[in-house]
Amino acid sequence: MSKGPPPLPSPLTRAEALRRLTQAFSAAGLANPRGDARFLAEHALGLSASELILQGQAPLGEAGARALEEAAAKRLAGEPVARIIGAWEFWGLPFRLSPETLVPRPDTETLVEASLRLFPEPARPLRLVDLGTGSGCILVALLHERSHAFGIGLDSSRDALATARENATANGIGTRAAFLRGCWLDALSGPFDLIVSNPPYIGTGVIPTLDAEVRGHDPMAALDGGPDGLDAYRAIFSEIARRPRLLAPGGALAVEIGYDQAETVTALGRKAGFSDITLAHDLAGHPRVVTLRPSLSIRE
Repeated sequence: MSKGPPPLPSPLTRAEALRRLTQAFSAAGLANPRGDARFLAEHALGLSASELILQGQAPLGEAGARALEEAAAKRLAGEPVARIIGAWEFWGLPFRLSPETLVPRPDTETLVEASLRLFPEPARPLRLVDLGTGSGCILVALLHERSHAFGIGLDSSRDALATARENATANGIGTRAAFLRGCWLDALSGPFDLIVSNPPYIGTGVIPTLDAEVRGHDPMAALDGGPDGLDAYRAIFSEIARRPRLLAPGGALAVEIGYDQAETVTALGRKAGFSDITLAHDLAGHPRVVTLRPSLSIRE
């Protein structure tokens, strides 16, 4: 990465500043220089995407120049765009971020899609819980699509819960969501029609090999899944096996997995008594979500 941002004197037009910033990001080897520059310019200048285009010949101005140079310096130092902005989009909805929340990834939309397929009737009343809710993006997306559903977001971080609660309110589903502090299913009694989770699933030894933007800025508790990356799945599956009434009759569990974990997570599910198990693939064709329903015997 380069040592610092390009000079952006205030007489520059917004369009010229955007061009210079894109060139600097490209020279620094950033993967998406044009997109990064555009997002940061919109944020720093307080403009929408259309305003940045339509008002591109307006002068940058002193305040705009300072704000954009500051944002550019952070990006060139390795801070992800979403962290600089403090917000990101998921499922077409805006989500505020905080230090204890992951940046929502497009792959996680596969979990929302798979969960909605499990309960395709839009007007069906549902009780659902999102384990390790983080920013609340999964829970909010599901409640946004199912207007008769009520959901609980559970997380061990007070910071994450406050952020999730704010996002639920901002996206208009706050009255149908509650947020609790706890570890996986310990604080819950159920029954739930749907239990969802994007748990930490990266093996402890793999974390040092992750991209610096991930290991340096995402919360470690949301990444580290234990020695083999499977600790959270074991905890969730075993608790449902121990307390089968956590799931309502016809209820289901849906979990996001790493690209190479389909076989092992599926095997753990079968061992815990789940018999109806399916996989959903992300846009790259990788297995990304496992959905599970228990056999009759697990409920007896």
